[in-house]
Amino acid sequence: MKVRVHITLKPGVLDPQGAAVRRSLDSLGFGGIEKVRQGKVIELDLKETDVLKATAQVEKMCEKLLANTVIENYSVEIL
Repeated sequence: MKVRVHITLKPGVLDPQGAAVRRSLDSLGFGGIEKVRQGKVIELDLKETDVLKATAQVEKMCEKLLANTVIENYSVEIL
């Protein structure tokens, strides 16, 4: 089963990478962008075939390793 995890910074957490991307886009002529927030996507191929078990397994992975839950939110998408 293929799973995609989307990880983003929580609202209010500074995003220096997003700010750098916004400035770079502006310097390349892509004006009008007020704010950029950068995150990450992780895709996993699991042997698990049960959707509920796979979701629970990936959520545990996020809590323990994949996401810094103090400053990041995550969502799990079963593909």
